[in-house]
Amino acid sequence: MFDLDRWQEIFSSIRSNVLRTVLSGFTVALGLFIFIVLFGIGKGLQNAFFEGFAGDAKNLIVISTGKATLAYKGLQSDRNVSMNNADYDFLINADKEKTGPSSPRYSANLMVKYGKESGLYQINGAEPGEQVIENRKIIDGRYLTSMDLTRKLNVAVIGRMVQRDLIKNGNPIGKDLDINGTMYKVIGVFSDDGGDRDERHITVPITTLQQMKKGSDTVNIAYITYSDKLTPDQAIKYGDELQDKLKARKNVSPDDENGVRVWNNAKNMNDTFTFLAVLTAIVGFIGLGTLLAGIIGISNIMVYIVKERTKEIGVRKAIGAKPAGIVGLIVQESVVITVVSGLIGVGIGVLTLTLIGDNLEEFFIKGPSVGWGAIIMAFIALIFSGLIAGFVPAYRASRIKPIEALRTE
Repeated sequence: MFDLDRWQEIFSSIRSNVLRTVLSGFTVALGLFIFIVLFGIGKGLQNAFFEGFAGDAKNLIVISTGKATLAYKGLQSDRNVSMNNADYDFLINADKEKTGPSSPRYSANLMVKYGKESGLYQINGAEPGEQVIENRKIIDGRYLTSMDLTRKLNVAVIGRMVQRDLIKNGNPIGKDLDINGTMYKVIGVFSDDGGDRDERHITVPITTLQQMKKGSDTVNIAYITYSDKLTPDQAIKYGDELQDKLKARKNVSPDDENGVRVWNNAKNMNDTFTFLAVLTAIVGFIGLGTLLAGIIGISNIMVYIVKERTKEIGVRKAIGAKPAGIVGLIVQESVVITVVSGLIGVGIGVLTLTLIGDNLEEFFIKGPSVGWGAIIMAFIALIFSGLIAGFVPAYRASRIKPIEALRTE
């Protein structure tokens, strides 16, 4: 391996056969380049899919009610089914080990005024868990606390766009907003990945909003997150159980699809994981196919190289060269060509992904990249294949008798 004479022979052989070397190296570089680009684009598709679920909590179950479409237990069809605080408490206590941060929501579109500015905004009565569910980031002040709910305080957390529309300049914390004739003190400002629309919401304690709406205990929506320990299938089953329990509690037929509605993100995630698994398998199959093509290419070229050098091998054996030395020389040359070509393929592949960047977002490809683990594994596979590609024909040639090798045309 560290024989200087052998290295000189290898570089002399490469210089003497530039075209042959380029052709053998091209197949390796191309295979690794295609492998890296394909896996990078596959990763970009995964990034785009996961970002699509980034607006709200990924482990979210949304429960709401509507009109019952079927008569059940003596109750007529087309009746309104509603939830209240007790129903929400029943849901989150149904299986506490599976339940994460949650919040009821009671919403109303109300007129909001500040000084000379005014506008119609969605006011959400909620609990502190809403911050986690909506994936909101506090940029000033604080979010709701359990104390705000217990005391039914007139406090509000406003979206960034509400601040821009109404308060405009200055620190908004401590300012008073007139919400439908009742004064609420601003205690926080949030940003939301959902964009401007979600940042034009105002959140107040649900107990305060219910009290303002004539003492109602109505809940429009129950947002419940499930434990991260649950698999998608377990989370789907948990959502179905909550739906069945609420239907039984509200006397809604098990076959009624409108009286109690459940939207479970686990179902979407499960479909996404299935799609990504299929996509990864396809990309992997194509990527491995290109690597295999590179391996076959360099194997064929090494067979040709050894055949071309058969007479040279005969001369070497005639003057005393051992078979192991001949095999080592050819294998080392093969590995050198493979390594250098592989590095070129890796460099061009990584550079290509870097240049692509986020330019393909319109095609649902975001931040294409490939991990160094995959690159190293592919690189090792190519080096090993280069070793095998050189060893097999070299070993066969080393077994030929010198006189037969010298007779080869």
